Amino acid sequence: MNRFYITTPIYYVNAEPHIGHAYTTIVADVINRFQKMMGSKTFFLTGTDEHGDKIAQAARAEGIPPKAYADRISGLFQNIWPKLGIDYDKFIRTTDPEHIQAVQYVLQKVFDAGEIYFSTYKGLYCVGCERFYMERELVDGKCPDHDTAPVEREESNYFFRMSKYQDWLIDHLEKNPECIRPERYRNEVLSFLKEPLEDLCISRPAERLDWGIPLPFDSKYVTYVWFDALINYISAIGYPEGELYGQFWPVAQHVIAKDILKPHGIYWPAMLKAAGVPMYRNLNVHGYWKTGEAKMSKSHGTVVRPLDLAPVYGLDAFRYFLMREMVFGLDASFSKEALVARINADLANDLGNLFSRTLAMTDRYFEGKTPPLALPPDEAMDGELLGKVDNAIRQFREQIPALGFHRALSAIWELIAAANRYIDYVAPWSLAKNPDSLPRLQTVMRTLLEVNRIVAVLIYPFMPETSSKMLERLGVEKRGTELRLDQDASWGALVEGTPVFKGESLFPRVETEGKKQEKPAQGANKAAVAQRVEQTGSPLIDIDLFRQVDLRIGQIEQAEKVPKSEKLVKLLVDIGEKRQIVAGIAKTHSPADLVGKQVVIVANLKPAKLMGIESHGMVLAVRDGNDLKLIVPEAETAPGGRIS
Repeated sequence: MNRFYITTPIYYVNAEPHIGHAYTTIVADVINRFQKMMGSKTFFLTGTDEHGDKIAQAARAEGIPPKAYADRISGLFQNIWPKLGIDYDKFIRTTDPEHIQAVQYVLQKVFDAGEIYFSTYKGLYCVGCERFYMERELVDGKCPDHDTAPVEREESNYFFRMSKYQDWLIDHLEKNPECIRPERYRNEVLSFLKEPLEDLCISRPAERLDWGIPLPFDSKYVTYVWFDALINYISAIGYPEGELYGQFWPVAQHVIAKDILKPHGIYWPAMLKAAGVPMYRNLNVHGYWKTGEAKMSKSHGTVVRPLDLAPVYGLDAFRYFLMREMVFGLDASFSKEALVARINADLANDLGNLFSRTLAMTDRYFEGKTPPLALPPDEAMDGELLGKVDNAIRQFREQIPALGFHRALSAIWELIAAANRYIDYVAPWSLAKNPDSLPRLQTVMRTLLEVNRIVAVLIYPFMPETSSKMLERLGVEKRGTELRLDQDASWGALVEGTPVFKGESLFPRVETEGKKQEKPAQGANKAAVAQRVEQTGSPLIDIDLFRQVDLRIGQIEQAEKVPKSEKLVKLLVDIGEKRQIVAGIAKTHSPADLVGKQVVIVANLKPAKLMGIESHGMVLAVRDGNDLKLIVPEAETAPGGRIS
């Protein structure tokens, strides 16, 4: 049996859980659920980091012992994850006795090997990061993460000979390009390693800070937070001799945000090498959630708390938004307006509408029971839909291990869109009027029920509650084990005569505040609207409708003219994922000139065929006389960036 081990960072208990914590942990949960669907034996670890200066300071500010403070904040994390549908195997705390024992074991082992020494160091210290900075790492003289000036501090401490492992780490990353994903973060680590690597201060004097794990070889010092925290990934599974350690560490996958890339990409590998522990398999690094243009910040009052959102908009809607909106590795913007737009467009209009229509017609035409598959699917009429089924399963299987969560969801939603088009095309209500069409009607409705069942299986890692609800209403028998992709996403698993249940809508539309006031009033307002439309030649639209348009920065990687067409050019565009787009710009732009250009793409259009070539998006341009001018960003921008 394949094994799979995934970890989140252990979250520092100086702050309550926020959307960044939620995203990282939901990513790990999605991957873990996927691996179970693939038949792997998995272990999913999360937890809290509870030692260090900031915790001691926060406890003093509240007039309570550090342990009591850590207990309270750690409890918030432990309570929130089940409410967000997160199914972890272990929650570790760095105050756990087993963890303390493992940390002291590693410290003693590395010390005995001569890799830890005592020295005096003077430098620039950031209390927020709890580490010394070099001048070149500062931005305008300030810590890049906390935007505060570090203080000069001189101390005698213990140091880890991290510089010794610089060449080894460079060689490892060059020989194992998948070690740090996405590639931009591997390149970032390699870029940092071009400069000489300093040794790492790993202790603090106990007379100044006693809230930490004592060094086993000198009780007058406690260990530095990273030499404590990072070891959780092996202490939690019984290092050095535990059975779980032997089973799962060889397949370890870490999920982190980019602000802790350096400790995980440099400190941790060097520590592992010094301790004689094999390297982790992958370090998976995601970007920041932003509000507007800035990273979310507790100090700036821009933190979004997930439990403020999930009860209002729904647990699965919240999970879906996070996984669909962020291209893993890039930054993403959060707003309630964007969340509502996703709910109304993707969940209510697309998925909810498909499910409701299918069950309502099954209830109306077949008394709420799964019909027989009377005829084989018609290739001409049903082929596109069945092709979308195959594509969704393939993309699901390939993209989740490659961190392409938004791509997997995009393929599932292409299937949903195709199924809604299929209903409009075959018109079951028309077939129902003709008794001779009963076999075809049975086949159509059986096909739609099968598609809904497969969609329910594919959304399980992302939206487990909705998946279970859909399968239950489709009459799929509950099993004690987890869903399995090969078994449960196979075609034809529904049983003839099984009752289905209409029930309520999966995702009711969310009405935005003030929306009723924004609608044109009767009488005079109607006339004003009509006059405006006549003057501009364009109808007015609701702001919520506009927000449903997903505009992204794309970079053209390939371009070629479409044969037998004067206007069309086929493009391969990077928008955080690779998209094939057909654009009518060949008369004004040669393919050679287009390659490398950045353009603006409408990314959430339903796929269309032009000259028999499928197009997944639209390039924006403005007509200037007989000329077409592409709309481009004013400066080079990361592909996939969303325009707001």
